[in-house]
Amino acid sequence: MRIVVLGAGHVGRAIVDALYEEHEITVIDTNADRLTWLADRYDVRIVEGNGTTKRVIREAGIQNCSLFIASTSREEANLVSAMLVKKLSGARVIVRTTSVEYLDAWREREIDVDFMVSSELETANAISGLIGIPAARQTDVFADGKVQVVEFDVPDGAGGNGVVGRKLRDAELPVDSKVVSIIRGDERIMPDGGQRVLAGDRIVVIGSPDAARQWSRVISHERQRVDDIVIFGGGRMGTTIAHVLLDRGIRVRFVEGRLERAREVAEEIPEARVFNASAFDSEFFERERIGHTTAAVFALNDDPGNLFSAVLAKSKGVQLTIALAHDQTSLHVYERGGVDVAINPRQVIAEELVRFGHDPRIRQIAMLDDDRFEILDLTVRAESELAGMRFDQMPETGSVIGAIIRNGDAIIPHSKDILRAGDRVIVFVESRRASTVERIL
Repeated sequence: MRIVVLGAGHVGRAIVDALYEEHEITVIDTNADRLTWLADRYDVRIVEGNGTTKRVIREAGIQNCSLFIASTSREEANLVSAMLVKKLSGARVIVRTTSVEYLDAWREREIDVDFMVSSELETANAISGLIGIPAARQTDVFADGKVQVVEFDVPDGAGGNGVVGRKLRDAELPVDSKVVSIIRGDERIMPDGGQRVLAGDRIVVIGSPDAARQWSRVISHERQRVDDIVIFGGGRMGTTIAHVLLDRGIRVRFVEGRLERAREVAEEIPEARVFNASAFDSEFFERERIGHTTAAVFALNDDPGNLFSAVLAKSKGVQLTIALAHDQTSLHVYERGGVDVAINPRQVIAEELVRFGHDPRIRQIAMLDDDRFEILDLTVRAESELAGMRFDQMPETGSVIGAIIRNGDAIIPHSKDILRAGDRVIVFVESRRASTVERIL
């Protein structure tokens, strides 16, 4: 497939990294250094220029392109270029936006593009998923909420819970769940009945939402429901997160340092209590008993501020801290600083955009562990060589089918179960083998 990507920033780079081996990719950007960086590392064509002009779009070869992804952080530029592409070619057009209003307009068919993805809404949904699984490092919901994929770090000293330290065949695993990967240092272990989950491991589990919550309790021994959240930062990201959480019946408080913006947030979201205060004010934390909150989300516009405020909240007693990392390098700094969960909104949106370059059968894709692994949601073809085969007879593909959706029901497969054509499967696979698994299934 010939793909044109507008934008060579973090999102554009993630798209190229996931798709360049299987497709012919051209990247447009005004920044020569970004383009050179991409061209030095990947086999892609680059075009320097303004992607909102016909000349540059044509130079990128849009007339022979099958897919156009507008991935810059400037949504107006994305929309203008998308409209040009619609007029100049028959390419499928995907647009990244930071505006829920634009997303609503697209849903109302007022914006003529094939698909639009909101950074804020995707991030808010990711945070909403984490709230129900406090021990999770990352979680994604698949198959309309029937299946949940969760990544856990097993803490040092974990044990005595019937799972950690026992062979998987003997462990008291939550029902309707499957351990699909054990990551031990730089080693990835394919789980079988003889393997053990050890303290310090990172594990990936696929199961029902109820099983995911049970796993969270197994890993952390934490049983308190998260129903009270403080959001630091009243920008567009923070308010979108608030709307999603309020829809789930979770109480929300805001801390916003700018008086005018605090007033705007209070007017926009009357269900939330809004404080005009600094996210770094220790006395405010004490006075308003912020430490008694079960969770806090840090959505300030600068990463050092998010880190400092999260560490301060942790010191005051907040149990679960979730911080946004606008720079990819901040993720590891957050982890070392004691932040429970770090989320890069650019990476979240990149995951959603990448799926359009994969097999059309793929309904959803998620990336784990710095993009080393992928979770694919796709349907088994009638001509698949695995259709009709028992799971314990399948060849080694470097992947694990963690769940099957059949006749609307989610099934966690066992060794004697048979894979059928038409099954919708949730597959864990190394990123470098994803295209092979797509072909086999």
